Amino acid sequence: MQTKLLRLLEEDCTHTPEQLASMADMTVEEVKAEIKRYEEEKIVLGYQAIVDWDRTERESVTALIEVKVTPQRGAGFDRVAERIYQYDEVESVYLMSGAFDLTVIISGRTLREVAEFVGQRLATIEDVTGTATHFILKKYKEKHLIFEKQEQQERELIFT
Repeated sequence: MQTKLLRLLEEDCTHTPEQLASMADMTVEEVKAEIKRYEEEKIVLGYQAIVDWDRTERESVTALIEVKVTPQRGAGFDRVAERIYQYDEVESVYLMSGAFDLTVIISGRTLREVAEFVGQRLATIEDVTGTATHFILKKYKEKHLIFEKQEQQERELIFT
């Protein structure tokens, strides 16, 4: 498997096959064939832009939720995780080691919307025994990309 090509795709999937071939020491045909195989074998699940929503007009809140779960005989944590990731608000679900079992990342328009999701949908799922919600206040880096500082807008005060 060509892991260099996978790393290049993960870093920036907008590169052309020609650019990828040059960077991965492959031919263009090899690159196209490998990408097609990655997609068919579900190694590459999709392509996505990382957006700095703070630079837009859209209001958004992201939360990381620690979830404690009672594992199910024969299914472990999988059944509960599958139920959780069906919700549109849920961006990611991870099985964890340590003090809690699942990490759930969700986004909403407001703190209230996220809180309602946790209280009314997530916490009420059978086998969920506890949750702890942490709101993300500022993103510095995501998926190897650094969120650049926004220039402070100078305010001009005029006194009359």
